[in-house]
Amino acid sequence: ELLPDSRRVIARLFLPGESTPGGISRTAAVLERVLATPADHAAQEAARILRQFGDRHPALSSLLRANAATVAPMQAAAALSDDLLVVVGAVFTAEFAVETAALCNPSAVPHPDQSRLAPGQLRVVLSLRSIGEPHLSSIQFCEAVIGPGRRWEFAPRGMPLHAAEITEGRWDRRHLVQALRHNGGTDELVRAVTDALPAEFGSSAIGRTANELPSVLLHQPGARTQLESIHIVAGSSYQAIFPESSRLSQRVLMPYAHEEHRGVEDARFVRFTDPDGHLGYRATFTAFSGDSIASRLLLTDDFRTFTVQRLTGPPARTKGMALFPRPVGGRLLALSRGDGEAISLTHSLDGLDWGPEEALYRPVRLWEVVQSGNCGPPLETEHGWLVLTHGVGPLRTYSIGALLLDLDDPTHVLGVTRVPLLEPSVPQADGYVPNVVYGCGAIIHDDILWIPHGIADNRIRVASIPVASVLAAMERL
Repeated sequence: ELLPDSRRVIARLFLPGESTPGGISRTAAVLERVLATPADHAAQEAARILRQFGDRHPALSSLLRANAATVAPMQAAAALSDDLLVVVGAVFTAEFAVETAALCNPSAVPHPDQSRLAPGQLRVVLSLRSIGEPHLSSIQFCEAVIGPGRRWEFAPRGMPLHAAEITEGRWDRRHLVQALRHNGGTDELVRAVTDALPAEFGSSAIGRTANELPSVLLHQPGARTQLESIHIVAGSSYQAIFPESSRLSQRVLMPYAHEEHRGVEDARFVRFTDPDGHLGYRATFTAFSGDSIASRLLLTDDFRTFTVQRLTGPPARTKGMALFPRPVGGRLLALSRGDGEAISLTHSLDGLDWGPEEALYRPVRLWEVVQSGNCGPPLETEHGWLVLTHGVGPLRTYSIGALLLDLDDPTHVLGVTRVPLLEPSVPQADGYVPNVVYGCGAIIHDDILWIPHGIADNRIRVASIPVASVLAAMERL
C-alpha cells in the first residue's frame, strides 16, 4: 500500500492577506518591514533559510529570488543584496504539503520504459490524486512492477518534489470558437476576436487580439464579461514541463488555470493509439474552480512534458470521463455520466469536442442505487471491453463492480457483476472520506486484472483477480 507522506512539499508564492476570505493584501506593508532588515541580520537569516530548507526544494535560492522579484518593485529588487533577496523571497513563500490530507484515486498504465525487467514483469506508471489543505487536489505519479505471477511492488517515491514550468498552449481557430461557445460566448466581441486570429496560434495571442479590438467594441454592454471569459478560455490550454533531471515520482501537477483554482482531480490515464498509429498517453481529469467542475484533456509521451487542452460538448461539463484506448469504428469514444447517475457513451472526431451521450447502464442493485460511474478507461480483452464501475449505496458507501461491453459495438452491454468486486470493510473503511473504495484506472497483465484503489481517501492499495473470474461472476445480458 501507499500512505500519505506529509514530508512531500512544494514551495509556492505566498501573499499575506489574500488567503483569507474577504481579506485584502498586506504585501506592501510586510515588504516595507522586511526591507528594513539590517545587512548583517539578512546575511545570517539567508544562510539559515537555505541551510534549513535547501534539501526540501530544488533550486531553492532561485525560487526565492524569483518570488522576491514578483513582490518588490523592479528598481528596488535590482538594488537589493543577494542575501536580502533570499529573505524577501522567503517571507513571500510558503510550503504546501500536497498529500497531507489524503492520497487516493490511482490510475495505472504500462510505463514507457520496460528495460531491466525479469521475464514476466511489467513496469507501470500510476497517477495519484493528492489532497492538501484546504482540500486542494494535485496530480502526482509513482511507479510499480507487476510480476512474475501475483506480485506487485511499489517503487520508492523520490523527493524533493518538482513543480512544472508552465508555458502557453496551442489553439486552432475552430477549437477556440467551440470553446468560447461552450463557455457561453456568442456575441460580436467573440466573433471579432476569432476572426482576427490566424488558423493556429498560442494562448497569449488570444488575449493580445482581444485587447487590440476597436474601443467601440470594448465599451459595448457586456464587453467586460466577455473579455474575462475570453481570457479564462485562453489560459485553460497550456504546457507543463518538468526538468529532465527530475524523477517521475518527484513531479507534481499543481492547479494552474483559472478554472482549476481549487484543484485538479482524478486523472484517468490510458495508453492511447491514435488514428495515425501514434502511441502516447492521454488522460481526462477534473478541473475544479470552487464553483464549477469540468473535464479536461492531458496529453504526454514521456510523463515529463504534459499538454493540457480544453474539452467541449455536453460530457465536458461534468466529471468522470474515461477514454477508450483506441478508435472504435472510426470514432474516438469515451465513457461519461452527464446525468449524474448512468454510465453513458459519447463520441468525438478530434478528441476535443464530444457529442451527446447515450446511456449504457443505469444503477439497479442496492449497492449502486444512488449512482453508478466508471472507475477508469475500458480495458480491451478478447471477450469485450472490461469496464470497472463504482456504485454508491446506503450511507454513501462506494464499491467497485464491472461491466462487459461488445468490442465492435460498445453500446451493447454483454454482462454486469451482480455484487461488488471490492467494497469497504471495517476498520479499513475509516478515513478522510469514510466507506469508500475507488479507482481511476486498472490494468491487465498475464490475464490478471490489477485494481489500484483508494481506501477512505487516506491510502492506496492494490487488488488482483483473474480476468476469467470477473467474467464468470457476471450476469449475462
